[in-house]
Order: sequence, then structure tokens, then C-alpha cells
Amino acid sequence: MAEDRPPPPDDTPPSDGARTPEAADHPEAPDSPEAQPTPLLELRDGLPGITEDVAGLQSVAERIAAGTGPVAIDAERASGYRYSSRAYLIQLRRTGSGTALVDPIAFDDLKVLAEALDGTEWILHAASQDLGCLAEVGLRPGRLFDTELAGRLLGYPRVGLATLVETTLGQRLRKEHSAVDWSQRPLPEPWLEYAALDVEALVELREVMLAELERGGKAEWARQEFDHLLDFTPTVRAEPWRRTSQLHRVRGRRALAAVRALWETRDRIAAERDVTPGRILPDSAIIEAALALPRDKAALLATKGFHGRGAGRYANRWVAALAEARELPESELPQRGPRGDGPPVPRAWAEKDPVAARRLAHARTAMQALSEQWQVPVENILTPDYLRRLLWTPPQAREATALRGEVEDALVSLGARPWQVELTAPLLTEAILAGDVEPPPDPA
Repeated sequence: MAEDRPPPPDDTPPSDGARTPEAADHPEAPDSPEAQPTPLLELRDGLPGITEDVAGLQSVAERIAAGTGPVAIDAERASGYRYSSRAYLIQLRRTGSGTALVDPIAFDDLKVLAEALDGTEWILHAASQDLGCLAEVGLRPGRLFDTELAGRLLGYPRVGLATLVETTLGQRLRKEHSAVDWSQRPLPEPWLEYAALDVEALVELREVMLAELERGGKAEWARQEFDHLLDFTPTVRAEPWRRTSQLHRVRGRRALAAVRALWETRDRIAAERDVTPGRILPDSAIIEAALALPRDKAALLATKGFHGRGAGRYANRWVAALAEARELPESELPQRGPRGDGPPVPRAWAEKDPVAARRLAHARTAMQALSEQWQVPVENILTPDYLRRLLWTPPQAREATALRGEVEDALVSLGARPWQVELTAPLLTEAILAGDVEPPPDPA
């Protein structure tokens, strides 16, 4: 690994007033009586009409292609209302092109828009949330800039879009329609204005944050992170039912089987109706039914918390699911802990492998110091799962130079980016070596 890394930032973090020229123009403290209220971000070009026909889409594509610089993109889904994660509105803005609002539901495909975007850099906020639904309609970036991830690398304590816009650009962003049902048609004008504002400031935000990354010696880190996102695919959990709220209340394996059966039944119903599962039956009802294991419809509907339209409408399916769980042979009942090929939870390390526990303790201390040095969250310096996997089953070498090389190779194979490997490999090498040494006895 190259050793010509950029110097770490000053020990004293910059104040908000030192971050941007805009802040310097407003020296009053935020709580000062003389301070002016932060102005609302407004649409510079007015609210565009929604694009929902072929001619309109062709016009949008031509305007995007004629613009310059990166393209700000956002997508609105109907999380909390729909089972699918499809995009119900796509917003775009580019210098020289203005803002466009595209209804992807109105089209068989968005090929003409994809062609106009080919070769451009996309600006997204929290890209991992939108890349999946954009890919579903044929839109995939070749390059991107994620303002949320940039904020994390820059050490901002809060990285929501509204906060970053206010902190860096000095304007307040409306967020009152962030949780509405975007599958509704027609979309109300206030919702469309909210959606258009989400891309209004992204180009300027990118410029400010890119300059900060370059000043802090983190621009290459960001580039590697953004490139890594290009291959992003949503994680598919092996046993998603284990994320049921209050699952810790369920002790026996038979009751766990009931949770699984009810969860999977609810999931099938939700997929059939394209409704978010919680609107069919809340997690709390699943837990209560799994604990009580009622045998018929009357007993089921009398179970604490088991009420609502979905509880009664699909009562026969819930009863069948519970009967299936009761009849499973012991060999097919789920284990208490989730299945997986990874290490155990950290709290169990001391009992299962005291040496690994010492390695982890040393590594955590070193990683926290590194996080504070660079003002980057620990989880962004290295994915926690990578850290645990490496330390639970470390390389065999114990000579320092050879071990470091094997640590670097292991991190790369896990998916760590070069900048992460360069920063963390020396610390993790030392943690592995230190963990092998018994701690000194407590003084008598």
C-alpha cells in the first residue's frame, strides 16, 4: 500500500462559520436575537408540469442532453403504503436544462431518458435508497456523487438533505411531504413542489462538498466510495422474519416457528395486494398470536392485540399458518439464533473465544481513535461486519510484515476500498498481535 496519504485534519474541528463562505457572511450566532431566520429554498424556475406522455418525455430527454455538468436525480417511493419499492416519481435537474418531474408509471420504458443520461455524473442524496428503484426502470449511473455519504466522510453530525442544505447553503428545505403516498394519482401540487425542491440545490451542494473533500484530503476516498456504490444491490436477508419487532419476547422454538409462519403468510398477502405488510397485520399481533398459539378463528381474534381489518379478513389464513407451525417436526423448527456464516454477536466473544475478544477490544479502541482523528464515523472507515469477520478468523501469519500483507488481502476480499485498507490494516495488524498476548494480571 502507498504511504503518501494526505495529512490528517487539524485536531480542532472547524466551526460552522468556517465551513463555507455563506456562513462567514452571517457572523451572528444562530440563537442570537440579531440573527435572521434561515430563508426557505424556493424554485428558481417555477414548478414544472409532470411529464406523463411520450412527447413530454422526449422533450425532457432533449433538455437534459443539452444541459451541462452533473445531473441531480431523486425518486419518490410509496414506503409505508406499498409492498414494492418502485419509483412513483423521478425528479431531475441539470444546469441549462431546468427541473423535470417524470411519472415513470405512465411509460412502458424510459429508454430515451436513459440515453440522454448516458455518460453524465449523477448527484443523489442517500444513493442506496434510490438506485434500486431507478434501475427497475432502466436508469443506471456510470458515475455518481452521493451528498449524504460525502457528509459522513466530512464529519457532519447530521447528514439529512435538509440539514446539509441549511448548513452549507444557508437555506431551509421544506420536508412536510416526505412520508406521503406517492402512488396516489393525481399528485397534489404541494407534493410536486416538495419533490422539485429536493433536486433544486443538489448541484450547488455537490460543489461545496467536493471543495470540502478536496481541502480535507478526502476527495479520493469519496471517489472510491461512489464507485463502490455503482454496483450496489439491496441486501436480501436469509431469514427476514427475524426482524419482526419484539421477537426477543418469543422464547420457544415452536413459538418462533409460529412467528415465521405468520410473517411469511403476511408477506405473501402484502405482495399480492401491493400493500406494505404492516398495514395487513402489525408485528405486535404476530408476536401475541405466536405466544398464545390459538387453535381456531374465535380464539385468534380474541388474542390480545389481534384486531383490525387484516386480522379478521384473513383470519382463516392466520389460523392455517399457526396450525402449520404446531405440526412441524422438531427437526424443522427454527433455531433460537439466526443462521449465517458470520461470527457470533460480539457480546458472546469473551465466552466463545477470549483471544478473539481481546483482538476486538484492541481494534475497537484503535478504530475509535482513527475515527476521531479523521472526523469520519467508525462504520464508514470500515464496515463493521468486515471488522468482525477479520478478527474472529484472522490470518495465520504472526510476523508483523507478513501479517499486515495478509490483513490487507483479507480486507480487499471482504470488499473494503483501498483507502479503508490503507488506514485500517496497520491498526488491525497490531490488534491481532496484541490479542494473542494474555493481559497482565491485576495488581494484588
